[in-house]
Amino acid sequence: MNYGCNIESIGIKLPDRKLSTSEIESRLNIANPLKLELLTGISNRRVCCENEDSLTLAVDAALDCLSHSELKAEELEMIISCSISKYVNGLSHCYEPALSLLIKQEIGNSKALNFDVSNACAGMITGVHIANNFIKQGRIKNCLVVSGEYISGLIGNAIKTVDSLFHPEMASLTVGDAGAAVILTQTKRGEAGLSVSEISTLGRFSHLCTGVQSNNCKGGIMKTNMKKIHDLSIKNAPYVVENALRSAGLRMSEIDYLIPHQTAKISIQSGARVLYRYFNEEPGEIVYNLCETGNTASTTHFATLYKYLCEKRFKAGDTVMLLSFASGLTFGAIVFSMNGISERYGNSN
Repeated sequence: MNYGCNIESIGIKLPDRKLSTSEIESRLNIANPLKLELLTGISNRRVCCENEDSLTLAVDAALDCLSHSELKAEELEMIISCSISKYVNGLSHCYEPALSLLIKQEIGNSKALNFDVSNACAGMITGVHIANNFIKQGRIKNCLVVSGEYISGLIGNAIKTVDSLFHPEMASLTVGDAGAAVILTQTKRGEAGLSVSEISTLGRFSHLCTGVQSNNCKGGIMKTNMKKIHDLSIKNAPYVVENALRSAGLRMSEIDYLIPHQTAKISIQSGARVLYRYFNEEPGEIVYNLCETGNTASTTHFATLYKYLCEKRFKAGDTVMLLSFASGLTFGAIVFSMNGISERYGNSN
């Protein structure tokens, strides 16, 4: 590869409307309270209002990303849409045209190569992995990776059936809606930027989490074997992280911020303990960003990065690892060095 790749800007879109965990609990037909907030660490999640959907979230996130970028929309050479949900005009699932084409048209770009990628909650990590390869090979100079996740319909459908902590639709109660976008740009080889991008999958476990459109209600239904997915993720986490660290030439203690997929606080804490026992050292910080957004599927890593950028948590030179465990089962890791991007974001409450 002749070039380097850099994260140039990030944008998000969170719906204004909030849905609290306590409200969800009050609507469940269960005799004994589940204590969802204690288990998940989620107090609220954002849910789409009327006139919001996967497309509008993605477009607004892309525009926010461009507002922090030195690039204009018409200068983008590739656009990859990575959402699981593809809702347009409410809960109408759009099979064609590609969502990336609609996003491209909405932001005012006429020349970019565009396509969609679906890889469950690892969607944006997969999109970055693809874009990184194109950029480092010199095929393109920049790429917009974007996702709009309108998945809160899963909550309403799950509420009708969940009757215990072990119900297969239990994980649906943790989700929230969000849009996220990232622009990747070409740099000179050897410059600080994105140093590792790895994706692997264990397809034989794809049955452990499945989502379908409901035949009886609006939106989708997701069924998850949470215990098996958690156990497999915990089992494989050390090897995924070890491979990424080896590729980056780093130790665990040299990672300033490790951002795992935001599922539930108890799961992230369990994973952190396994990593510590394996490496006998810790990263600077394992990041939690669940409290006010919940699990926003493919957008979680970049929504978290955005929040920390706006709060001025990062400084130039910080090393960040994004760690993805997604249905499929898909494992992904991205390691990059924080650069001038941290200077283009202000304080946020």
